[in-house]
Parts: sequence; C-alpha cells; structure tokens
Amino acid sequence: MDWDKLQYFLFVARHGTLARAGAALHVDATTVSRRVSALEAALGQTLFERAPSGFVLTAAGRALVPHAEAMAAAAARIHSAREGGSALSGQLRVSVSEGFGYSFIAPRVEGFAAAHPELEIDLVASSGFLNPSRREADMAVLLARPRKGPLITRKLSDYSLGLYAPTDRPDWQEAVASVPLSRAGIPVIGYMPDILYAPELDYLGEIEPGLRATIRSSSILAQRRMIAGGAGVGVLPCFLAAGDPGLVRVRPEQTVARAFWLALHRDVAPQPRIRAFIDWLDAEVRESRELLVPG
Repeated sequence: MDWDKLQYFLFVARHGTLARAGAALHVDATTVSRRVSALEAALGQTLFERAPSGFVLTAAGRALVPHAEAMAAAAARIHSAREGGSALSGQLRVSVSEGFGYSFIAPRVEGFAAAHPELEIDLVASSGFLNPSRREADMAVLLARPRKGPLITRKLSDYSLGLYAPTDRPDWQEAVASVPLSRAGIPVIGYMPDILYAPELDYLGEIEPGLRATIRSSSILAQRRMIAGGAGVGVLPCFLAAGDPGLVRVRPEQTVARAFWLALHRDVAPQPRIRAFIDWLDAEVRESRELLVPG
C-alpha cells in the first residue's frame, strides 16, 4: 500500500474538500485529486462521494480511515525516532461548544500548542458539533453522552449555569430578587427554542416554570454581550460569565447543573496526539474546578 496516496486520502477525509486538503499539505488541489483518484483505482473502490459541499466518505472510505490513521501514527513514531525525540505531529481536530471553546479552551491552549509545535490543532467551536462517529473530528466535548456509535465516552466535567443581569441595572437586580421574572417586566435573553442544537440548552424552565426568552440568539457569546450591554437578563455558564465586569449574578441560590462529555472514535483513542490532548484537558479541568462549578 502506497502511504503517500493514503496520506492524501486521509487529509481529504479530514478536511472535506480538495482545496482545504491541498492547503494543509502545501500542494495544489489538482495534485490531491490525482492522488486520491489513483488510490481509488488501485483499490478498485470509490472512497468519496463528490457532493456540491465537498467530498463525503463512502462506506469503503469510512472502513479505510482507521487503517490510514494507524499508518499515520506509525509514520509519526518513525519520524520521532529518527529525530531522536518524542514530538507529536499531524492534525488534531476537536469539536466543542461555542462557549466552552471560546472561554475555556482557547485561552489555555497556548501551553499545549507550545509543547507540541509540530501538531496542527483545529478547534471547532460553534453552535453544533462535528460527529466523531463519522470521523468529522478526532474528539468532541458534548453536552450529553452519545448513546450510539463506535465511540469511547466519559464525563469530562460538571458545570454550572446561573442567572445574570447587567451590572449597571441595579433596579433589575433588585426586581429579579423579589418577584418572578414573568412579572418583573424585564426582557429575558435566551436561545431560539425551534433551533436549539441540544435539548440540554432548554433550561429557562428550571429558573421559572414556563419562562420564555423575548430576545433570542443561537449564539451564547451573543447572549452574553446582550446581557452585559443592558438588553435584558439571562442564563449563562458561570465559567463564561466569570470576570466580565458587565455582568452580575442574581439569585445565586438558583443553579442549573449540566455536564460536558468527552467522545472519541475508538480507533483513534490509542494515538499519542489524542492521549496527549486528553491528558492536558483533564489537567486543565481539574485545576479549574471552582470556575466550572462555583461553590
């Protein structure tokens, strides 16, 4: 098996288009296309469906990915041995929620990246998740434990959410402390219920039964800015609100409890770059327990 062709296959599987795979490999898209087509011809199998949105793995392609990943890991070990060190290399793609990626991982990842300068790190922090079962990401930090798929899953951490108001609206802070929000005449900020990307985000009813948002956004970062900017009050993860001078927590006795779950495809679990990132993330979570779950 020609490792060179497999490497091109693996980059297209990871990046989804010829152009992005070529950019990562520092070659043009035509070269990537030729190598993938040559591999398909050698195997006598179609590895990708060519769709308008990019290249989608076929069943044969999905079956080939773990073998290509194993060869990539072996190549990295050979490279490290030749260089006389244990440097990690290759690509690491992690899918996380927008708030956790922005507020927790992004400010801390410099240390991990500096320790592994040959590693390419993709942090996909958005409203929604890539699917490790379909090899869209190496791992994902999810809001609920997946119930199916060839995955290894475990709880990463509990975290807390609370009700927050703008710092410069003490009148709202007093009203929220004394009367139900439904009668306080204060705008409530939250998600759009018809496009929630996870049912765990439907938590306003845990603050008050039947409570509805009147100013809505699919982005938790936009919600934070709207609350701090004086548009209303709303529920935020405590780790996201911490340290923001424009926010003050109200009704501190009310806490919404949630958890982050780590999920990764079982085929990638033994790879050194995967283990290194998980060990680093576990350590960061342990050191930040009070931030994630304030006492």
